[in-house]
Amino acid sequence: MGLGRTFGVSLVGLEGNVVEVEAQLASGLPSFRIVGLPDTSLGEARERVRAAVSSCGLAWPMRRVTVGLTPAELPKAGSGFDLAIAVAVLAADKRFAPGRGAGRVHLGELGLDGRVHPVRGVLPAVAAAVAGGRPEVVVPIGNEAEARLVPGAKVTAVRHLAEVALAYGATIGPTVLDDADDAPVPVMPKPAPRGPDPDLADVLGQEQARLALEIAAAGGHHLLLHGPPGTGKTMLAARLPGLLPDLTESEAVEVTSLHSIAGTFDAHGGLVRRPPFENPHHTATPASIIGGGSGLPRPGAASRAHRGVLFMDEAPEFGSRVLETLRQPLEHGELVLHRARGSARYPARFQLVLAANPCPCGKATGKGMDCVCTAVARRRYLSRLSGPLLDRVDIRVEVPDLGSGVLRAATAGEPTAVVAARVRAARERSAVRLGGTPWRVNGEVPGPWLRDLTRTRVPGLVGKLDQLRDSGRLSLRGLDRVLKLAWTLADLGERDLPEAGDLATAVSLRAGGTHG
Repeated sequence: MGLGRTFGVSLVGLEGNVVEVEAQLASGLPSFRIVGLPDTSLGEARERVRAAVSSCGLAWPMRRVTVGLTPAELPKAGSGFDLAIAVAVLAADKRFAPGRGAGRVHLGELGLDGRVHPVRGVLPAVAAAVAGGRPEVVVPIGNEAEARLVPGAKVTAVRHLAEVALAYGATIGPTVLDDADDAPVPVMPKPAPRGPDPDLADVLGQEQARLALEIAAAGGHHLLLHGPPGTGKTMLAARLPGLLPDLTESEAVEVTSLHSIAGTFDAHGGLVRRPPFENPHHTATPASIIGGGSGLPRPGAASRAHRGVLFMDEAPEFGSRVLETLRQPLEHGELVLHRARGSARYPARFQLVLAANPCPCGKATGKGMDCVCTAVARRRYLSRLSGPLLDRVDIRVEVPDLGSGVLRAATAGEPTAVVAARVRAARERSAVRLGGTPWRVNGEVPGPWLRDLTRTRVPGLVGKLDQLRDSGRLSLRGLDRVLKLAWTLADLGERDLPEAGDLATAVSLRAGGTHG
């Protein structure tokens, strides 16, 4: 009986677990079985591994082959275990020098010709290996740049299984090595490069909406822009990421890991340093927004927008199920996706920007435009943005039609760089106040904590807050969000404490959109 061991990594959400891969060769009818909760793609590794080993000129052991993945109760998914399984089987068949490769982590999918194809999620997988005390990792050459982003990792990049077998002491014929050298290098498809952030100076007029955008950026607040078509709602939303500061080191690693799992990361540009911007089409399904897929779910647009902006243009056109699934990440900053094979947890702390027309035809502005929608159609259209969803949106602002004289009267507004400097200064002020807490910006602070802070440091506002609550104009959640806005306005105004005027402005911003 032969026994071979090596290691792989199983990713469940962003959490990686080092998995011991064991292969046993025993007497009996030739067979190949993988145990330890493999999913369908991992179960298909039997055929890929067998073909890849044969392509290296190595005879497949004609014995009963059992591959065990430990811990057995942990779900394993994907084709990234192929290389580890091949190494364990060849070690069990005594093809390697004793102990070679046993302590390393092997990641990669095997082609039928023996090439090692890149896989998703290498960054969090290598980070998990280093954290688990296994810094020596073997990865596909297509994932090399990504793996080397992990501090402390000792990375070996390979393009063919024959390279690994030869390094571990197997006898490989020169013809196989020549063929391996001539084979094309497998690479991951590269996502379209992100262009420079558009400039806020391109937006004519719309002073109120520009101010709302600045406040949203300074405090990490969610935003609703509503108004007729063509007034600049999409332009404004696309310029919000440019106002946000760069990600911190820990945020960059977390965001990059998400994009690595989603397959939307180009490692040659280094870690993702700029806040991401996701703009799904209104025909998107709930799975594409919050994450999904067979087996363990992959991150969707909401998680890919983590620490950035999720923009939903024509928001009432999205399905109600899609919109309501956003309530969990808006409240808790994460998504927990449950499936039959297990659950995956992905961070999803994004800024939500909704854009909406006043009615299906977009002309119900009350300014003499010829709206063709019935009252029932307008009411049904706006009711798609439910009260519970809008209650979680801090700022609601109208983006009006500027009229025929806009080209003559409107002057270029402040550029992105000037506004971003004020946003950065405001965030630095809030960071001092929030030092020692897990929150970065006012929009993330829980209501009870902020209420206690206000009662302690600004007792004069308590009576006004009670009046707002007693009047029924705001829910308790709405009151908390108004309070967050007031603190952000104070930060932008370079004041240590919010004033009555900040509270009044916050109430106005809160009540400026549909549904009051």
